[in-house]
Amino acid sequence: MAKSPSEPDSKTAKLRQLRWVISVFLATIVISGTITLLSDEVMDGGSLAMAFFILLVIVAVGIFFDIIGMAVATADEKPFHSMAARKVPGAQEAIRLLRNAERVSSVCNDVVGDICGVVAGAASATAAVQLAQKFSLAWPRAATLGMSALVAGLTVGGKAIGKAYAVRSCTQIVHAVGKFLYRLHRISHPFSKKQRKR
Repeated sequence: MAKSPSEPDSKTAKLRQLRWVISVFLATIVISGTITLLSDEVMDGGSLAMAFFILLVIVAVGIFFDIIGMAVATADEKPFHSMAARKVPGAQEAIRLLRNAERVSSVCNDVVGDICGVVAGAASATAAVQLAQKFSLAWPRAATLGMSALVAGLTVGGKAIGKAYAVRSCTQIVHAVGKFLYRLHRISHPFSKKQRKR
């Protein structure tokens, strides 16, 4: 029985998906391990205020990327076509983001979000130890429970607010990310053909 023309395409798609999953898996391990190591080193040698600051930064990064992932998943591509026709900076990059919305959302929400969640958990444990030592708490576990609750509350509450904002302002957010990528490309490729034309 002859194979249908769609079978090779299906195998190629599955192979690409497998490569994507493996790439994400390896990148997550490397990034998570590196960030955890760096944050632990800084927090161990820093003050309690520094530990809290790093913890807040990690939570904020997770919320920030969650907003981007949600915006890309909900934005409409049509407004960016008219922007691209008028050669608005960042419009072409925004279209590429939206055409790869599944992967962009996966990276922003799952990869970065999960990494920040894991690192925030480890950072909160370090901050709890410093808190218990500084104030000589009779029940050190109270510091751990308190920090875990605080991180969970900030993360869940922040992402809830961020998701609502992302849905309302998805076009503006995607365009802002597109403009950032546009400028990044101009910096990294200063002598490209596109820039010479402009």
